[in-house]
Formats: sequence, structure tokens, C-alpha cells
Amino acid sequence: MRQFTAIVNPTAGASTGVAALLRVARLLREAGAELETEYTRSLEHAQDLAREAGARKRVVLAVGGDGITGAVGGALSETGTHFGLVPAGRGNDFARALGLPTEPDALAPILLEGSPRLVDTIEVDSAHGRTVALGSVYAGVDALANRHANHTRLLRGAASYYFGGLRAVATWRPAAYRVTVDGEEHTHRGYTVVAANSAYYGSGRIIAPDARLDDGLLEVVMIRHAPRRLFFALMNELKTGTHVNRPEVEILRGREIRIEADRPVPYGTDGEVDANLPVTARVLPGSLAVLC
Repeated sequence: MRQFTAIVNPTAGASTGVAALLRVARLLREAGAELETEYTRSLEHAQDLAREAGARKRVVLAVGGDGITGAVGGALSETGTHFGLVPAGRGNDFARALGLPTEPDALAPILLEGSPRLVDTIEVDSAHGRTVALGSVYAGVDALANRHANHTRLLRGAASYYFGGLRAVATWRPAAYRVTVDGEEHTHRGYTVVAANSAYYGSGRIIAPDARLDDGLLEVVMIRHAPRRLFFALMNELKTGTHVNRPEVEILRGREIRIEADRPVPYGTDGEVDANLPVTARVLPGSLAVLC
């Protein structure tokens, strides 16, 4: 029987992380599994807890949203530790990409009996150091929107991201990007560049419909400058992924992507935004064992 260590963000989704874990924990324990719970003080603390639990050969569960999922999963990348998710945040985009349910009755059997699937992660290098992300690295208006969403207190879930997007677009001026994909340079002036391992970001928006978690490649989505009214229409198309058919959107694929800009432009990873370009993203194939 598996032994679990649950790492909980006690503030995720207005404290729904704790409630979500309680429901799943009862089912795990009733099945005979051992479960210990650790509450985080920060994402760095969550990473330390994950590495320590992994070293004891325990299955590590991230309980919360994409922030703690990315932090814990990144810490476990290339360690062989089995990783599980209890989605309980605003976005839950990595869980969505894996097709994981949120209902405890459906999730518990996966954690108890599911086979580990090897998925890719993203090594992220910048002046701020090296980290590992799971879903995507995004640089531009979406990172600014994410920052606004993270600081709103009145809205939750997709609504906070939509509000953040409106606020970001209203003040955005196009940036000149230099994007190097596997050594080949591309210039681009516009709204954003996204290096995507997962199809989803921004609470269910389908930024890269063809992205796969286990193909050893990153989808590079570049959105060029367009009138704001057109960009708002494009934002709406992110719900279905049909934005990729617009001429303002270019998609490349590669294993290593370097993103630079002509001015300070924020970039984010897995729902967290705290740095500016330049940044380099490299795929780490099959580096994380996820229960799904």
C-alpha cells in the first residue's frame, strides 16, 4: 500500500485546499494507505518538504493550485519520486492537462492504484537562477495579467484571470521580442511569447492546443501586435484554441527556447510571476512520474 505525504497550500482557492484534502484523505486511509500532511509557509518551503518526503520513498501529493503544483513537481523532477495531485486552486491547469478529476471519489482510486506516467518538465534559466516548471513559460501581457489576477481579492477562478487580462491589455504597449528556438532566431513584435509544455494556462485557456506533456518538445506560441479590439476577440478564442488560426499567431516547436525583449517584460511559470526577461526554457523529457 502506498505511503503519502500531502503538501498543502492552506490559502489555495480561498482555503479550499484543506477541505479538498480532508475528503480525499478519508478515502485513502479507509483503503489502508498511510498519509501524513505538511502545511507550507512558502513555495520554497513546499519544495524542501517535497524533496525530504521523496528521499523517504513516499508518494508526494501537491494540494492546491498550479503554483504549489509547479513548485512541488519541479522539485521532484528527475528524482523518480511518484507525484500526485489534489487539485484545489483557481486554475488547476496542469491537472486539467492530465485529465485528472477533482471529485474525491474519482481521484482517490487514481492516487491509490494509478500507474505513474512519465511526463516532461521545463528547466527555466534566467538571471534569477534555475527553476523547473511544469506547464509553460509565458512572457508578455499574459504574465502581466497573471500578476494582476494574483493580487485581486474580489474575484476567483477564471473571472480573476479575465479581469487581469482586461487590465493588462488596457495598458500594454507592444514589445520587440527575439525568440531563439533550437539555435534559430525569430523576431516578433507584439503581445506575448509562450513556451508551452501543456495545452492549458490561465485557468483553462487553451493556449497551445497541440502541446503534449510527453513528446519531448515545447510549443512556442507567439502573438503579434494587433488592435486591442482584435486582441480581446483573440482572448475569447483561447477558450477553444481557435486563436491559432489567426494570422497574428505563429507557432513553432523546439527543445530549447530563449526569449528576450527590447525592454523589461515580465515572465511567469505555472501561475507565478516574479521576474523579467531574458529567460531560457529547456524541455526535460520524461523527468516526472505522475499518478494519473
